[in-house]
Amino acid sequence: MRFFPLYSLVGRLLHTVSSLSAGTALLIVTNLAALAAGALVHRLTLLETGDRRAARRAAWYLALVPPAFVLTWAYAEALFVALAAATLLALRGQRWGWAAALAFAAALTRPVGAFLALAVVVEAGRGVRQRRVREIAPRALALAAPFAGAACYLWWVGHVYGDWTIPIDKQDELRGGISNPFVRLAEAASDLLHRDADGLHLPFALALIVLAVVVWRRLPLSYALFSAAIVVTSLAAGNLNSIERYGLNAFPLVMALALVTPSRLPERVTSGVCAVGVAWLAALSWLAVYVP
Repeated sequence: MRFFPLYSLVGRLLHTVSSLSAGTALLIVTNLAALAAGALVHRLTLLETGDRRAARRAAWYLALVPPAFVLTWAYAEALFVALAAATLLALRGQRWGWAAALAFAAALTRPVGAFLALAVVVEAGRGVRQRRVREIAPRALALAAPFAGAACYLWWVGHVYGDWTIPIDKQDELRGGISNPFVRLAEAASDLLHRDADGLHLPFALALIVLAVVVWRRLPLSYALFSAAIVVTSLAAGNLNSIERYGLNAFPLVMALALVTPSRLPERVTSGVCAVGVAWLAALSWLAVYVP
């Protein structure tokens, strides 16, 4: 119940129309979506910076940052990042119909898809006072789409199971409810000092914050608000388990990482550290030590 349905439904469709097993179908979907996500992040970075090297770095970092191994596992992140990146590309091009459809699909994939509404507010609000009424309607549709996507799934759960809050309650059980992000960071620092395994999430949490600040300073406001909402929500959990994977949904952070490593030496060092990190987290996950 806590997993939003689009990724599973796409996998089921591929399984139904082919001779592939359900597991193989899901893996094909996520790997194809990961390739699409890399291409879209490349396109967005090139659009916003005009720097081809930065665009290539962003695409590589998306594949190499430590939690990126989930982009090849049966998780919804690859499909979500592809849909969210495509939504922002449509928004920046003022293609409101496409933006609405893509945002609706993103919100059916991961609950944080609702945060795309923040990006829509920024992009659709540009010059809105000078627009005619018929020009406002497509923008309003794009704004409503992320909420509609999440609401559709919650309505279905309520219709079938009698309680639309089940996905939220299930997620709270695993994440430990909502906490003050600052208090949670302090607790993680204490865990690290006392050699508690939960403290190992602290460096990743701090990296998310730093990169969110870079997004705020270097990229358009729509990217910044979307990323900040995901980072704050991730930090506000009662526990920081899986914060690395949750942070990956804020894909503009890898664009920020590409912007702060402009020369070859920082780029190579960052790529090397990320490669070691992704292998490390993947190995821990295979050994059931770390749950992504």
